[in-house]
Amino acid sequence: MERPDNLILVIFGASGDLTARKLLPALYSLKIQNLMPEKFALLGAARTEWSSDDFRKHASEAIKKFSEEKDLDPAGIADFTGCMNYQRVEYLSLSDYEQLKSVINTLSATFHTRGNLIFYMATPPSLYEIISTNLTKAGLGSPADGFKRFIIEKPFGYDLESGIKLNQTLHQLIAEDQIYRIDHYLGKETVQNLLVTRFANGIFEPLWNRNYIHRVEITSAENIGVEDRGGYYDSAGALRDMVQNHLLQMVGLTAMEPPSSLDADAIRNEVLKVFQSLQPIKEEDVPKQVIRGQYTASKIRGECVTGYRYEKGVDNHSRTETYVAIKFYINNWRWGDVPFYIRTGKRMPTTVTEIVIHFKPSPHHLFQRVIGKLSGNQLIIRIQPNEGILLKFDMKEPGSGFKVKNVNMDFQYKDLADIRIPSAYERLLYDVMNGDSTLYARDDEVETAWKFIEPVQKAWKNNPAIKVYGYSAGTWGPEPSNSLIEGEGLTWRYPSKNLADEEIYCEL
Repeated sequence: MERPDNLILVIFGASGDLTARKLLPALYSLKIQNLMPEKFALLGAARTEWSSDDFRKHASEAIKKFSEEKDLDPAGIADFTGCMNYQRVEYLSLSDYEQLKSVINTLSATFHTRGNLIFYMATPPSLYEIISTNLTKAGLGSPADGFKRFIIEKPFGYDLESGIKLNQTLHQLIAEDQIYRIDHYLGKETVQNLLVTRFANGIFEPLWNRNYIHRVEITSAENIGVEDRGGYYDSAGALRDMVQNHLLQMVGLTAMEPPSSLDADAIRNEVLKVFQSLQPIKEEDVPKQVIRGQYTASKIRGECVTGYRYEKGVDNHSRTETYVAIKFYINNWRWGDVPFYIRTGKRMPTTVTEIVIHFKPSPHHLFQRVIGKLSGNQLIIRIQPNEGILLKFDMKEPGSGFKVKNVNMDFQYKDLADIRIPSAYERLLYDVMNGDSTLYARDDEVETAWKFIEPVQKAWKNNPAIKVYGYSAGTWGPEPSNSLIEGEGLTWRYPSKNLADEEIYCEL
């Protein structure tokens, strides 16, 4: 892996939680892997009244607390934070950006970065347009003297109209190839390995279609609640926070056609085609195809857990969903009539993200299964935790007769003792330093995803009779969500934390 060109990384929101928990540890990991530029400077920018020394101390503490590296070297951390500076910025003040430009010019001369700049907006989405506009007015957006790249965190708008408006505003200021819309799920090793699993193995690709697959199921569950993000979450909800970006991007990679190359646009073109083929959900069909819920108070392993409406910053009469499950179809030759199911929720029994490919059962059942009825084979691609792949199939029980038992064949990345798995932000930051946008969402992808979600948002807004189901914290969501799954006796898969363990059914 090549080292990127010399550059300056400016992080807006440098005093915030995202910078401390994710960005600084990821940058430190790149440093010790010798994957940082030879000359590199990090400039923190935020409203907080800090000096550069304050920021360096904050960064050092964040790395020690949140880094995934096993052996932290205090001298190495001190050397890394030595390249950091801080500038207080009032985001609405153009004069503050002029001062920021002066600091950047000084750093550029010191570190020989030749005008190469990356701006990371680790701020609330409401500030994206403001920061981008003021950077452009200050003359910091033009790529005339070195590259200028802008990293934007989700959500990319709040609905179709705001998503289009955000893109139009940014395009008036900077070019599309300067914009990197980050989705940390796409930086996870198993998500990227999905392409290799599909397109490098002759045993999978011939089966990856409507002739052999019964249904596709994607789950992203968290065992935590909204914690101290109640104010933000109550204005967002699971549909905006998870479905429009994370889950639909995984749908795109799961369902896409083989790209013509590994070029960024070749891959993103195929993902876009999937989004364009999503069968629209009619407003009147939303109650049949979409289930939303809120977690309620419960006791989990002896501990009392607060219900969502009583979390800090949440309206006591809130109808914001902490759980959403959707059934839909993809109208193309590969996936015609194959149902796709996606769900996400908070306060689930465990934290897990996975893709489950349910293959059709054999057409004639010759054998008796030991427990329960004969089921189809499953390929489970675990995104987190315990990343890996699991294939479930039937084998004969030892002894006389033909009793059949379901068994597992699995691979987990943790079994590769000599292989280091980079964090999602580590991989994505390295990619943007090299100008690789493969794992970043493009403007047309974002807008097409919002277009698919729009009828659901409108139905929930216009029809108060659509239920918000309660579900006890620590369970797998509202019971009506199982009714989405087509087929007698079929339900969602209930994954355990460990990939190869038996499914758990969330007894409290």
